[in-house]
Amino acid sequence: MLSIEHFYILLALFLFFAGGCNLREGRHAHAAFWSLLGVLFATGKLVLAASKAGNALPSQLAGAAVITLALLATRMRREHIAEAPEAERKASALRLGHRLFVPALLIPAITVLIVLFGKYVVVFGTPLFGEGSITLIGLALACVLSALAAIVVTRERPIRAASEGRRLLDTMGWAALLPLVLATLGGVFAASGVGEAVASIVSALIPADSRLACVLAYGLGMVLFTMIMGNAFAAFPVMTAGIGLPLLIQQHGAAPAILGALGMLTGYCGTLLTPMAANFNLVPAALLELDDPNAVIRAQVATAVPLMVVNLVLMYWLAFK
Repeated sequence: MLSIEHFYILLALFLFFAGGCNLREGRHAHAAFWSLLGVLFATGKLVLAASKAGNALPSQLAGAAVITLALLATRMRREHIAEAPEAERKASALRLGHRLFVPALLIPAITVLIVLFGKYVVVFGTPLFGEGSITLIGLALACVLSALAAIVVTRERPIRAASEGRRLLDTMGWAALLPLVLATLGGVFAASGVGEAVASIVSALIPADSRLACVLAYGLGMVLFTMIMGNAFAAFPVMTAGIGLPLLIQQHGAAPAILGALGMLTGYCGTLLTPMAANFNLVPAALLELDDPNAVIRAQVATAVPLMVVNLVLMYWLAFK
């Protein structure tokens, strides 16, 4: 069976490759950062198993490793990493044409197919997709198949995929981890009671018996918390535990699936508006060598604000039918 752990091991191998490349080039902070992160991905299942068995030491070592990553991040600097000459890249783009889009489009297509039909795929009497979220497994497998498709389309050697992936990873630097870290932060906030605190504050400030007021508080709260925390995944557990579940679902009878989907999409509007989402908004500006570091955010305002309004209307209209 394919489980998410298989892809974590594959990701760990890629991170070790990136660490080795940096070590050869004398970028020791980068080498240590990616290698240590690879160790965390490779040993995650062992840490969880030890924790369930009552052995706290592996979890404590993993926590120490995360702190070490934070310290190493302060020493990481973005430097130009050599790539193919511009003339060669232009010639390759002209030769391949629109076929370049095939690998990228395969990722969402394969992911959706696996989510919809993966549970029906059986090999020798055993389901192909095993332990873990089918969506996450589907996305991971889609990325692997897309990389293989890119190798076929471009007729490059397989090592080129790893090398270019490493170049992009080092260009982004520690910001590549922001979605993962911020999503974890949201879980920590929810577990520490921040959601309940938000619920009590909102209940004191707005008329909790007004469906419209609760929808606005939830939707605008998702946008605001996303802008503060840099990621809608971090804001979602806090706002849903504080407003979505007690006020909209339990009190006003909102449909959980519709509310959750539209709530998350509303939060993404905040992602478009904040420099805290550095991997989405600041890193692209750096990659494109823009004079204005906030140019990406400025270009997205015209999309984010109307989309937020539309989401709020849809939430009020669809979630209560």
